Amino acid sequence: MPKVYFIGAGPGDPELLTLKAARLIASADLVLYAGSLVPREVVARAKPGARVEDSSPLTLEQTHALLLSCVRAGGDAARVHTGDPGLYGAVAEQAALLDRDGVAWEVVPGVTAAFAAAAAAGVGFTAPGVSQSLVITRAPGRTPVPESESLRSLAGHGCALAVYLSAAQAATVQQELLAGGLAPDTPVVIGHRVGWPDGSLRRSRLDGLAQAAAGLDRQTVFLVLPGLDKETERSRLYAPEFGHGFRPASD
Repeated sequence: MPKVYFIGAGPGDPELLTLKAARLIASADLVLYAGSLVPREVVARAKPGARVEDSSPLTLEQTHALLLSCVRAGGDAARVHTGDPGLYGAVAEQAALLDRDGVAWEVVPGVTAAFAAAAAAGVGFTAPGVSQSLVITRAPGRTPVPESESLRSLAGHGCALAVYLSAAQAATVQQELLAGGLAPDTPVVIGHRVGWPDGSLRRSRLDGLAQAAAGLDRQTVFLVLPGLDKETERSRLYAPEFGHGFRPASD
């Protein structure tokens, strides 16, 4: 049965595609990708004769028409999104139209920018005894954020944050997180176009975030890491006295 696959293309590096994503792009009859965010190299593996279209200038109705035409002709379609389709994507509204028209669809997860940036910087989000949670959020802009999820209120948890879609509001991010109680010396990693050839990483304290992010625009993520510079407990996972189903405890 023909199907539409919503595929996470990762942050930009074609080698960060999952094996399943790469296979489906290579076999699809239509590859519809967000060219403003997904490098052409990611969809270069499309098979000869496949239709490859950039969705950047298209409306929801126009992209749906392309997907529907492909499936009704008996072909599979790869709808390629940046990062992971479940995060700040528009999968739900596209899927609703496919459901309305009786078209089968499936989501293939991808690597999101926060994890790619953390990997490139060699840092982690969790630290034993300091932070065991990660909040993924963004600053309000043209699209509002619920008051209960304001940066100021989230900062009060003291956990790690990955702040997306907020390069233009760097000063606001800094101000709100400080006002919420995070320490001025909280480490921040700034990932810009991570996975692209021109990608970069910058490091800063929270009180210098706005200055450190100067000149950056789209495709920027702020990793706010309260546990990064703290002395942490040793992980219990490999502690000799910490037994579990695969290893008995020892002195």
